[in-house]
Amino acid sequence: MASFGKRRIFGRVVVMLIMILALAIGGLFWFDYLGIVDAKSFFAPALRLAGIRTRTGQALAADTPTLLDDERFSKQLDAVDAMRQELAEREKATAERQAAVEAMAQEIDDRTKTLDERENSFRQMAERYENRRANIEQNARYLTGMPPADAVKILEASDDQTVIDVLRAVEEIAAKTGEASVVSYWLSLLPADRSATLQRKMNAKPASLD
Repeated sequence: MASFGKRRIFGRVVVMLIMILALAIGGLFWFDYLGIVDAKSFFAPALRLAGIRTRTGQALAADTPTLLDDERFSKQLDAVDAMRQELAEREKATAERQAAVEAMAQEIDDRTKTLDERENSFRQMAERYENRRANIEQNARYLTGMPPADAVKILEASDDQTVIDVLRAVEEIAAKTGEASVVSYWLSLLPADRSATLQRKMNAKPASLD
């Protein structure tokens, strides 16, 4: 029974010691919060293991008149550093988005230039077609007004496509004016093989000025 009583007293002593130690540590952290002592520096290794931020630099002297103000200022500096880091991250994200927007704008600009080039090319082709058609019609009228033998000599010296275009232009002009076409007569004056080739190509290929 005596030994049992001693164990109970020993247990109470241990509990009291733990409570006193806890109160002492809590009091140190409370004084640290008030800026009276620097407890976090002493417990810095354990706090870092627990993932809790600790102070860096040298502790302020206990007799510093502006101890509390300096502590508040230090905390404000920490807050400013955190805000600065957040702003830097936001600026980085903004720069990345800006780069993406500029890349899209460049792609749109390139596509627009490509479309403009295609449009210009098509316009030039259309102008060349219209100019060629105008020249063909002018030549057709010019040849129609010439003696047939002279007109046939000029046609005989031209390439097949040019002759075909002129003959079709002559037929179109005759159809519009209601006059008789001289195409058949010109073909009869051309060499037989050339005339047959021209007629075969005119029947096989649709009207074209290309």
